[in-house]
Amino acid sequence: MPLAVTPIQVALDLGSNLCPGSTILPENSLYISDIMFGLLLLAIGLLTGSLFVVRNLTKELPQGTTRSRWYLLGGLIVLFFLGYLSFIILKYGKVYRTPEILVAAIFFFGAVFVLMVCLLAFRTTQELKRVYVLEQETITDPLLGIFNRRCLDRRLLEEVLRAGRHRLDLALLMVDIDKFKQVNDTWGHQVGDLVLHHLTQLLVDALRQTDILARYGGEEFVILLPHTSEEESCKLAERLRMAVEQTPLHRIPELKVTVSIGVACLLPEDDDAYSLLERADKAMYWAKREGRNKVVRYTELANAEKGWDSAKHASRH
Repeated sequence: MPLAVTPIQVALDLGSNLCPGSTILPENSLYISDIMFGLLLLAIGLLTGSLFVVRNLTKELPQGTTRSRWYLLGGLIVLFFLGYLSFIILKYGKVYRTPEILVAAIFFFGAVFVLMVCLLAFRTTQELKRVYVLEQETITDPLLGIFNRRCLDRRLLEEVLRAGRHRLDLALLMVDIDKFKQVNDTWGHQVGDLVLHHLTQLLVDALRQTDILARYGGEEFVILLPHTSEEESCKLAERLRMAVEQTPLHRIPELKVTVSIGVACLLPEDDDAYSLLERADKAMYWAKREGRNKVVRYTELANAEKGWDSAKHASRH
């Protein structure tokens, strides 16, 4: 009856096999082969798991260079998989010598490393996506999906500072839906939300990628126009006003929607974000006062106020 091989004896035999010129004892060769075979199969399983992780990771990524590189990495893992499988086929039923045992061990720990890197990358991607979603929620209006007042305040300050530092043009449009309260009272708040979505889409379609659209509050919107002169901003404001007036609401075409727009530009000297916003707001209210569905630039309002002041002063004398 053959003697059972103890773990200690196997360990001693493995230790002796690591010495230069050593060979595997015949009575332990099949046992070692089985261990190496199982180790390599486990390594192949780890590589297969890595491929599933890479597939899930690429689903989380947008189209672009990073996603393409992960596809390339997946291809390399497939090559590793085929290499491991080829090694198993070549050594199946054969005796493993010391260098081949080391190769099998390296293969196994290499597969462990690949799986850990893929899992870490997948987890990191999910965490970054979660942080991005939370950040977007803090700067985005939940109803319309555009920037909210908090983000507008920050971006307005940044653009004003940048324009002042580099002597660049900066225009601001204050857009307000005419008689929006009447729309809510007559048609209901759900229709009011449809009007807000309708206007938002029209504005987004008409603006450049460099322009900044934000919901200022209620039915008021602010548009920041970097590198835009007063003349150009007024032309854009008029195009926006006409587009809103001429585009009926999809579900309720009989409901006419119009907007009043105030235009103000950053002054060359001694101007700030608050003053720019205030001037556009005054121009917008003047457009409403003049009958709504109009575009008014603040310079026209300022000139009119100067004319009134001159007229009052002349009448006193």
